[in-house]
Amino acid sequence: MNIRELFNNGRTVFSMEVFPPKKHDPVSEIFSTLNGLAGLDPDFISCTYGAGGNPADTSTIDICREISEKFGTPAVAHFTCVNNSRTDIDTAVENFRAAGISNVLALRGDISDKTPPKDDFRYASELITYLKQKAPYITISAACYPETHPDSPSVVSDILHMKEKEECGAEHFISQLFFNNEDFYTFREKTLIAGIKSPIEAGIMPVTSKAGILRMVSMCGASIPKKLSRILNRYENDELALRDACIAYAIDQINDLIANDVDGIHLYTMNKPEIAQRVYSAVKNLL
Repeated sequence: MNIRELFNNGRTVFSMEVFPPKKHDPVSEIFSTLNGLAGLDPDFISCTYGAGGNPADTSTIDICREISEKFGTPAVAHFTCVNNSRTDIDTAVENFRAAGISNVLALRGDISDKTPPKDDFRYASELITYLKQKAPYITISAACYPETHPDSPSVVSDILHMKEKEECGAEHFISQLFFNNEDFYTFREKTLIAGIKSPIEAGIMPVTSKAGILRMVSMCGASIPKKLSRILNRYENDELALRDACIAYAIDQINDLIANDVDGIHLYTMNKPEIAQRVYSAVKNLL
């Protein structure tokens, strides 16, 4: 199924993200997570790129095949280019074809101090262009950043780069996580001014630990609004209370986004199906 078609019927798309098990753990560990998500009937499930972008690792493809074949849910495979040569990309495209994967989230990927980047593809837009030429049957999604990509010199530059991704062939965007909906609405207005027409899903992550979310926002450039900060400070030593308060915060975000005609919600599940189940149960009648 072409993911872009999900946005043609006027309702709010609801999707989820999972990630492969750690490098030395068996791929089968993810199956219990998928079993927990299956009953929620998401419009699609995306799977992040495993093993630090190692082209020899096929866990993402294996998981996407399982999502599609066992659960009958459309799958989107994340794919990064920073650590991949042109030959690596060609191999991956053939693996996608063999696995029946026709939806890809094309990303630059994180640049690591330990692994020098390859030179063939420097930006996601270059990967998108190549994928459209090499495998035109693939529907390409791309990332966007309501609070601006950490490496971008300005908001304008970041929006123009997003526009470039669309012009290169991206048909759908998934946003980086954010915790202040007003940041997303301001960003969405700028994309309309720039003439970006592809649907944009809002990336929502229910917080499960203070340390974890502080580490996450330090890497992705998201900010923590005062309301969420007060929750983190009040309940940081009470795991259950923090989880309940932060799930409620995420649900409030989603309720407001749907009321403001968001194209879709992309839930970062962190492989915690019990949390995804609580969020979905609270918002399913709004979708």
